[in-house]
Amino acid sequence: MSILTVGTVAFDDIETPFGRAEMVIGGAGTYIAWAASYLHDSVNLVSIVGGDFPKEELAMMNDRGIDTTGIEIVEDKNSFFWAGRYHDNMNSRDTLKTELNVLADFDPVLPDSYQDDDILMLGNLTPEIQIKVMDQLVKKPKITVLDTMNFWMDIAMDSLKEAISRVDILTINDEEARQLSGEYSLVNAAKVIHELGPKYLIVKKGEHGALLFHEGKMFAAPALPLALVKDPTGAGDSFAGGLCGYLASCDTIGYEEVKTGIIYGSVMASFCVEEFSLGRIKQLKEEDIKQRLQAFKDMTSFSI
Repeated sequence: MSILTVGTVAFDDIETPFGRAEMVIGGAGTYIAWAASYLHDSVNLVSIVGGDFPKEELAMMNDRGIDTTGIEIVEDKNSFFWAGRYHDNMNSRDTLKTELNVLADFDPVLPDSYQDDDILMLGNLTPEIQIKVMDQLVKKPKITVLDTMNFWMDIAMDSLKEAISRVDILTINDEEARQLSGEYSLVNAAKVIHELGPKYLIVKKGEHGALLFHEGKMFAAPALPLALVKDPTGAGDSFAGGLCGYLASCDTIGYEEVKTGIIYGSVMASFCVEEFSLGRIKQLKEEDIKQRLQAFKDMTSFSI
């Protein structure tokens, strides 16, 4: 199977209690594609950047098996930029600056070579763009995954619900699940959200792991306790990349495969937070992933 992901490729300026990283590479599409590339060798990325985006970064993506044909380069404009500061607990942050730049005019056009992709990962973008991408596909992917955030719930709820109605897996955090459903209990929230269309709901809970809901069944995946968390930026996107990367390796996709995919997603997210930007993810080796998978298994295995 092949993966098609749509999301931002951007610059970030990040401040945490452990330091600051200025003008580093970020963006949902970037993290998703990098994380997925360690688990699957066919990843196609659709995005937009300005002439200021380093060409060597695109070359590094290509070397990892990430096809960047779908990244539009607008030479006379700047790339999307986000600046944020994390609080001491690392669970909340303040947005200091957002410059849309080329993203303001992003009108994705899928290359013909992307039409046969089996897994579609819609990164956090406007629901209108997510819908436009789905509309361009001649055939429906085997699995469509959508990530979103409360900002779109505040300003574009109707179009967001339309996008959600067309996907198989929805990934959001716990507060977003409550806002989308109007229910405080995540069990009840899942029931409401399933009625909107998606077969699977994944609720991300940061340092407390993730929950999967599907047809009355529930699976809880922990987050791996780490000695050091430097930068949570991109953790949710790395989770999505790990999930899709694993699912792309499966012959069939059902509840058990999605459960395992959540563990792979948690593994990739755990690497992401250990350094600023892509610092840790770019240095990964196959053995690192195997060892961390084993750590998750050891942490959750028990007998009754």
